[in-house]
Amino acid sequence: MSGDARGAYADAATWFVSLVRQVDGRWDEPGLGSWSVRDLVGHTSRALLTVESYLRAGPGPVEAPSAVDYFVRSREALADAEAVAERGRQAGAALGDDPPAAVAVIAERVLALVAAAGVDDYVATPVGDMWLADYLPTRTFELVVHGCDLAAACGLPDDVPVPAAAEAGGLATGLAARDGNAADLLLAATGRRPLPPGFTVL
Repeated sequence: MSGDARGAYADAATWFVSLVRQVDGRWDEPGLGSWSVRDLVGHTSRALLTVESYLRAGPGPVEAPSAVDYFVRSREALADAEAVAERGRQAGAALGDDPPAAVAVIAERVLALVAAAGVDDYVATPVGDMWLADYLPTRTFELVVHGCDLAAACGLPDDVPVPAAAEAGGLATGLAARDGNAADLLLAATGRRPLPPGFTVL
């Protein structure tokens, strides 16, 4: 497995843990959409927990051959917005009375699993089995994007670690290219024109 994928994921997870430590009691304040800050943190913690729950000793069948393909498949298979919102609320509640400590424990446990994983290990995801090395960038993306959401909700610095930011940005560009929207993203990123209304890579 690429050390870059592991490193970017570890950097994103460590940054997320540091953000959660700074929430400072604002758990019931607005987080994102219908989510409170606690719900948002709970949802984001699933970018750690799913690695743990989906991980299998490999090799296994490959049904989702890339991180981009995972998100494309997820658009249809996991499109129930209320179900996603409810999972976030449940994950937030499961963090208990001390969410920062709970998130730190989860991150430590999962990062140890990832560090010990073999090159043939894979994950059995709801949208198909895939190599762990291809799944990790999707989790880095979630940690980075929702970490930025958390920083915005709580007025915290959105200083994403460079390797994690590069991984997430590359995946966003890959998704835009897959949909034929790379020009929109690249021209906006280089200051040539704004993004079209409602633009998203998800």
